[in-house]
Amino acid sequence: MPTTLRDGWELVVGLEVHVELNTNTKMWCGCATDFGGEPNTRVCPVCTGQPGALPVVNGVAVESAARLGLALNCSVVEDCRFHRKNYFYPDMPKNYQISQYDVPLCSDGFLEVEVEGEEVRVGIERLHMEEDTGKSMHMGDTGRLHGADRSLIDYNRAGIPLLEIVSHPDIRDPETAQAYLRELQGIVQTLGVSDARMEEGSIRCDANVSVRRPGEELGTRREIKNLNSIRSLGRAIAYEAEDQIATLEDGGTIVMETRHWDEEAGVTSTLRRKETVADYRYFPDPDLVEVHAAPEWVEALRQTLPELPAASRKRLADAGIPDAQATTIVGSGMIGWYDHAAASGADPRVVANWLAGEVTGQIAAAGLDPASSGLTGAHVAELVTLIDEGRLSNKLAKDVLDGVIESRGAKLPSQVASERGLEQVSDEGELRAIVDRVVADNPDVVEKIKGGADKAIGALVGQVMQATKGQANPGLANQLLRDAIDER
Repeated sequence: MPTTLRDGWELVVGLEVHVELNTNTKMWCGCATDFGGEPNTRVCPVCTGQPGALPVVNGVAVESAARLGLALNCSVVEDCRFHRKNYFYPDMPKNYQISQYDVPLCSDGFLEVEVEGEEVRVGIERLHMEEDTGKSMHMGDTGRLHGADRSLIDYNRAGIPLLEIVSHPDIRDPETAQAYLRELQGIVQTLGVSDARMEEGSIRCDANVSVRRPGEELGTRREIKNLNSIRSLGRAIAYEAEDQIATLEDGGTIVMETRHWDEEAGVTSTLRRKETVADYRYFPDPDLVEVHAAPEWVEALRQTLPELPAASRKRLADAGIPDAQATTIVGSGMIGWYDHAAASGADPRVVANWLAGEVTGQIAAAGLDPASSGLTGAHVAELVTLIDEGRLSNKLAKDVLDGVIESRGAKLPSQVASERGLEQVSDEGELRAIVDRVVADNPDVVEKIKGGADKAIGALVGQVMQATKGQANPGLANQLLRDAIDER
């Protein structure tokens, strides 16, 4: 059930989600955008704000922004431009950020999410282009500015293309906020415009949280910065709502400010007083020309949009795949694997069961994600086919899958099964000899079975499996045992 507040209060949340684009170069220059690397090695006069250096717009970033805007049901404006957002912070090498102000590239969209079986529509105010900042590293016990004895700056990230998606304050509980961020992350990954890895900072979320009595004007909001997981987002909103309610019920007032979320302590704390729009002194960047998005160009981009997560989940549901499995498959980016395996003739329900269960579990246990595991739809299709043909049991298939993942997809399931001697024994002659020996060695169990204790045959099947090191075809072993017992 969605989180409920104390009686007489309503939660109001709007989210600002920042997405780093996976372009090869930065927003205004030719510096590489690869994650990691030695500090301050992917910089140049443009992204470090040297006098006289002139920016040039990254066309691929503009295209990615427009595609994401279309996927979020936004309108794409025909002409827009960039502004300078002025503020000082050590990781801002120019002392201003190039962003968009009054006319963003995309606006007036929405995203529909499902919460507790109900569909909720969250309006999207705008999607605009800007650049990321550098990274401050505070040296000390706390890892934060407060308590640090010195700070270091890495400008490798400065200038990386960044999209900011600003929602309307339509969210009324933490669960809807989490569903919104999860769905947005899935759309971004499906479009391929970003890997949207929260742990690497390529997608980050700020939550604007306020409370009010139902029917009243919006309350004063406090912004929680840089939430880096979906779990943290829900916890931070829930804590902040209760903290604001307690303050107001005690006769206090809420001050508009920016706050930090402490994941370990489970509390928010003040970072700084919140700036207003006037504090940023926006003005058009004189070094950049307007961006023109011709209607025919926008329509051509619309035609490139892939099937989005909501449509994929519906398609799987229509095929009889349980909702939980469909959510796992689509949310982890394995829909392509499912489609490939199903198109190869494998039973879609068996494929879905393996993907949402053992495949997901083994990839996670290996400390990987689907994209880095090396697995493909071809691996899954072959694995399911080997099971269907009786060459692998479900137990042996799990061992084979482990080997495929261990090879990072370099080996097919059939190769792993052959190399490790894991193929199921389905040769009737080979199994019959083992069955005859097991029956002869267990006359008391045979008599129980002949007397009507049918379940006792499981003990004999177990001995056959033990004799074949778990590789006997269980169905065939069972049938051969019954035939041998009937003949006695």
